[in-house]
Amino acid sequence: MPSYEQLAEQLDPATTVLLTVECQRGVVGPDSALPELAEEARSSGALARIARLVAAAHETGVQVLHAVAERRPDGRGSSANARLFRAARRLPVRQLPGTAAVRVAEPIEVADEDLVVRRLHGLSPLSGTDVDALLRNLGCRSLLVTGVSANVAIPNAVFDAVNLGYTAVVPSDAVAGVPSEYTPAMIRNTLALVATITTTDEVLACWRHPRRAGGGGTVRQG
Repeated sequence: MPSYEQLAEQLDPATTVLLTVECQRGVVGPDSALPELAEEARSSGALARIARLVAAAHETGVQVLHAVAERRPDGRGSSANARLFRAARRLPVRQLPGTAAVRVAEPIEVADEDLVVRRLHGLSPLSGTDVDALLRNLGCRSLLVTGVSANVAIPNAVFDAVNLGYTAVVPSDAVAGVPSEYTPAMIRNTLALVATITTTDEVLACWRHPRRAGGGGTVRQG
């Protein structure tokens, strides 16, 4: 397990990008197409913690990248090769480009320097999008992954990040999925094998006191 100093090195603001995954109004907002997931993201405190991480990133100069999932009204270009995609076509709230549903949800604040990447297909915010090229151009070495859902998009993002050569760091209390007990089990038994598992407070401590010597305990890593 990495020490505080090792985690702080992984989360160096100069080489870290904070990724929020599908933290959009139509997914985690009050009028979500997925009310159970939205309720879990809010009641667990995950969405509020993501907002804290984003605010701290803005203060410390860590680049923030928001990954948003969209679907054209005609469905052109969207995936249809899985049950999940077919079910999405029948949801009462549609993630249409330019609508409120695809805006980043409160209380997360989007700054002018943030990047927003939108995708029309697939399960991952990295595969088949501009994210990898943007991360490399930014000099990213560590990707701090937050958002929803722990069922699908979060593990996809972590696996893709690792396969592409990035160090994946996951604040376990800043991701959400359903049912609530699934998220910690998935993190413990799957993500911990490939990513550094930490908490929101540990990340914030690293950014606030990057040169603190010794102490601080350890964080979990596979």
